[in-house]
Amino acid sequence: MTSTWYCALLRGIGPGNPNMRNDKLRGVFDGLGFTGVGSVLSSGNIVFATEATDTTALEDRIQAALRGELGIGGGTIVRSRSELAALVGTEPFGELQHARETYLTATFLKKPLEPVPEPFPEPEELAVRMVGYDPDARAVLAVSDNTSSSSPDFMAWLERRFGKDITTRTWLTVHRILKRMPDHT
Repeated sequence: MTSTWYCALLRGIGPGNPNMRNDKLRGVFDGLGFTGVGSVLSSGNIVFATEATDTTALEDRIQAALRGELGIGGGTIVRSRSELAALVGTEPFGELQHARETYLTATFLKKPLEPVPEPFPEPEELAVRMVGYDPDARAVLAVSDNTSSSSPDFMAWLERRFGKDITTRTWLTVHRILKRMPDHT
């Protein structure tokens, strides 16, 4: 059986907490028997390979180990390399570039958004434009104008609208994660 590459997107990771540092996080994944374990940035992005294919079971197993070994209860969302590659391949942001003033974001949902609302909801009074929803990656895509102070409000809006089983990454981070995952096993 061949291994598949995955990324665990961990919610609520603060690298200032000693139990949330990359070396400790990687140790938990190594202890679970995953191979190729690596971290991307210090915000809870762990890449790994495994023969397991049930992502819900992987999420539950990883979260139980993080809670049991490090006391981390934030949440775990797993995406395969192929899911992330397909998302990036759709070029949902077109010619827009991620920059200090304009963040391109992907908010990953633990469960599929069913049904997908039409029209897609827009946060009122926030400097954010919703790009849409990618059902295969289970990701809500948005462009935030960071010249205003609405970013924290946008994160709160996302939780109110889609629940707490979500985690947001910048588009730049999604690309960095994908680069750390080989396209072969």
